[in-house]
Amino acid sequence: MGKRSFDLVTAVLGMVSLAPLFVVLACLVLWRDGRPILFRQARVGLNGREFALVKFRTMTVCPLSAKGSFDAGDVSRITPNGCLLRRTKLDELPQLWNVLKGDMSLVGPRPEVRKWVEAYPERWARVLALRPGITDPASLVYRHEEELLAQTADPEAYYRDCILPHKLDLYEDYARTRSFAGDLGLIFRTLLSVVSP
Repeated sequence: MGKRSFDLVTAVLGMVSLAPLFVVLACLVLWRDGRPILFRQARVGLNGREFALVKFRTMTVCPLSAKGSFDAGDVSRITPNGCLLRRTKLDELPQLWNVLKGDMSLVGPRPEVRKWVEAYPERWARVLALRPGITDPASLVYRHEEELLAQTADPEAYYRDCILPHKLDLYEDYARTRSFAGDLGLIFRTLLSVVSP
């Protein structure tokens, strides 16, 4: 209950204090890339239930992507505007709405699309006992994941066989050792990584 209360208060304060930035970013996406401003995609959340994760749109429109289609390492559809939003992680800000709704927490294992959950169902069953989050240890380790995947000959295989198992290691370790103080530390480290080169 304490974690959920902290999430609610922080999400409300964040959405109110960052409202001017939300408006600026929405106008930027609309002006440079057109509609829709927001990108919604089906992700697997708490206890395996799907929900619509929300971000500022950073890629050209692809109807299948909203249903969970995800091509590891594919940067061909990223817009110039989207490059800036992704590099600064500002595209993630609308997920405060997911936190407010209860789909997500500020800190917790990042939610995946169904395709990748089904790649390791037994391990995900343990991870999905937790509410997914906006940030977690794996988000910091793989902050530049797209660049890493772009350097491989088979990005999808590399994600499935190397990156995803390591992420699950980090998720499971977080599940075993999580604490309020640890969550605050992860939030601080995430904010620091955004402003650091």
